[in-house]
Amino acid sequence: MAPAAFQSHPLVYEINTRCWLRDLSEQAGAPITLANVPETELADWRRLGFTHIWLMGVWHAGPKSRAHSLSLRQPGQPLQRYDEQDIVGSAYAIASYRVSEALGGNTALKVFRERLAAFGLKLLLDFVPNHTGLDHAWLAERPELFVQSGVKKPGTFRPSANKACWIAHGRDPYFHPWVDTAQLDYRNAATRRAMIEQLKSVAQRCDGARCDMSMLVLNDVFQKTWAQFPVSLPCPATQFWAEAIPAVKELYPDFTFMAEVYWDLEPRLQELGFDYTYDKRWHDHLVARRPDPLQRHLLEAAAGDLRAGVHFLENHDEARIASFLPWAEHRPAALALMGSPGMRLLHEGQLRGATQRVSIHVNHRPREAPNEDIAAFYERLLGTLPGTSVGKGDFKVLKPASAWPENPTARNILLVQWQSQPAEFDLVVANFAPHPSQCHAPLQVEGQCDWEMTNLLGDERFERSGRDLRRGLYLDLPPYGSQLFHFSVR
Repeated sequence: MAPAAFQSHPLVYEINTRCWLRDLSEQAGAPITLANVPETELADWRRLGFTHIWLMGVWHAGPKSRAHSLSLRQPGQPLQRYDEQDIVGSAYAIASYRVSEALGGNTALKVFRERLAAFGLKLLLDFVPNHTGLDHAWLAERPELFVQSGVKKPGTFRPSANKACWIAHGRDPYFHPWVDTAQLDYRNAATRRAMIEQLKSVAQRCDGARCDMSMLVLNDVFQKTWAQFPVSLPCPATQFWAEAIPAVKELYPDFTFMAEVYWDLEPRLQELGFDYTYDKRWHDHLVARRPDPLQRHLLEAAAGDLRAGVHFLENHDEARIASFLPWAEHRPAALALMGSPGMRLLHEGQLRGATQRVSIHVNHRPREAPNEDIAAFYERLLGTLPGTSVGKGDFKVLKPASAWPENPTARNILLVQWQSQPAEFDLVVANFAPHPSQCHAPLQVEGQCDWEMTNLLGDERFERSGRDLRRGLYLDLPPYGSQLFHFSVR
């Protein structure tokens, strides 16, 4: 399935909703909910070119899940530096798909979405298919929807004293159970029907969903993970997403599905209907300073796969990029992110160089002074891109050719050419090496025209003939060089 028609290369801004609204409230000296977010916030997002706002953590979390979060503030635990009032429960241990009253409730979300639309912005929210929080009503009313056992097993809990069953905590097969959650059973057709209805209720209130750990409910993954909890009923032969996505798209054709997915299962989820899937391989190569595999990954991927990828340097699950990547390296990484095809994801705090990762269990974050170099670069980059073809034209990942025999440095360079009009195009250039790197860029150029090329992120300006460009544009990049060249016919 092709990505949503309204935006092929969206620019998404992920916001930690609970922390963000608390910050705004403290700044205003009065309660700020989703209903009365200052107009300046929305205007700034539009000015920076964002197409979607992802509000992470809007759903209601209950007291049982919060109690688990509070246990994490004991000495030696990850939340020990937080005060009790800062801890509100995991954003992914959902008690119900209603907006937390602390954020303004469902009515405030409706107001916020309408205001976003007035600025030309769309709203993304989370959907967690794999599990619920411990406070979900189904645990009392419909325990048969969960993975369960008649006897206590590791990783299980008893939902109430009058229940004869033990319910499994949600889990990823490679990690310990998430003990503030309850595992839904996708071998049960009734569970699938119930979750499709939950998904429809989410889709009614936003323009797209980021689906948490989407691969966990694939039939083979689920069967392997829960083989020690057999069921007597026959398992559905179809995939859950093959049922769920068309059911939502029938009601909301432009609804966008984004999958958090790992283990190289992205193609399968795209085949099942996801518009965009995490490209974790892109992220891991880049942050691990592996430019050669990154270049190969982009060159070997089909254009459609790249267009459907979600590219990011950080999000709420990852370390802050500024916490381990020095500014010299951050700059080409940021350009590579913004210059790559597909969905580009920026995380709240990233634009000012925040270094401290914020827990999904809290509504408070430490104040950090902005890194002026990082903030100025993002401001310039985001301000420049709307005047280019980057993110909205046709793209081509180019394979840099060696500048001369026995010069291997071309493998350190990323090149992406973007074009939306015949008489102009743009070239994203990033050198990920701590030393100069050279290459010939095999540009896609037609005709005999002469061209003027200008680095929009610097002050370089050159003139080149079409014949020279077709032979390959010679580039000599400084250490960690990043350039965005705009070409126009002279």
